[in-house]
Amino acid sequence: MALTLVIGNKNYSSWSLRPWIAMKVAGIAFDEIVIPLYEPGSREAIAKYTPAGKVPVLIDGDRRVWETLAILEHLAEKFPAAGLWPKDAAARSHGRVVSAEMHAGFTALRRNCPMNMWLPPKARPMPDEVKGDVARIEELWADCRRRFGQKMESRGPFLFGSFGAADAMYAPVVARFHNYGIPVGAEARAYMDAMMALPAWKEWCAAAMKETWIMRHNEPDWPLVRGIKLSH
Repeated sequence: MALTLVIGNKNYSSWSLRPWIAMKVAGIAFDEIVIPLYEPGSREAIAKYTPAGKVPVLIDGDRRVWETLAILEHLAEKFPAAGLWPKDAAARSHGRVVSAEMHAGFTALRRNCPMNMWLPPKARPMPDEVKGDVARIEELWADCRRRFGQKMESRGPFLFGSFGAADAMYAPVVARFHNYGIPVGAEARAYMDAMMALPAWKEWCAAAMKETWIMRHNEPDWPLVRGIKLSH
């Protein structure tokens, strides 16, 4: 039975990007249902699939799996050959650690730089709390690359060599760093370039640019894109 992934707008929904890009890169076939966020009827539409009232949701037969990390774990168990977590035990454990840190942390970055694929890449002033999050993320990426990504059998440009669940968790961070013009060092830039070169990344971005849903924001200095004030 085919899997179905219920997601929000591709322009805005950072949480939806995570399992979507993981499944695309891993070659896991699925259908998708897109529910625009914060539209009339959005809450009711999402509630049909999950009592949590949030996207994404994975539908696997009679099972409903919500929360991004739970979806990734479900996929890793169902498709072990996809290699969503590293084979090496130490790397696998660390991959779950850094994924959990992303899931629970970096609130300043989330609050000040909500994902918005429409934003033209441009440096914008950032408070010190965001700079602190950025520094921690750069440190985390570099540590994963040096300890695992450059030494694993599946050497590659991602955190643990080949693309996996941990990279999926940080995909929205790459979008934020890119669209908000956040300055990063050479190592972080190389990682971002590898992520944005993925065909799956380009497919998501192309779809986001075609969306017409607008989430409005009440702050007068919110960036103007396509002549319309956009929301978080």
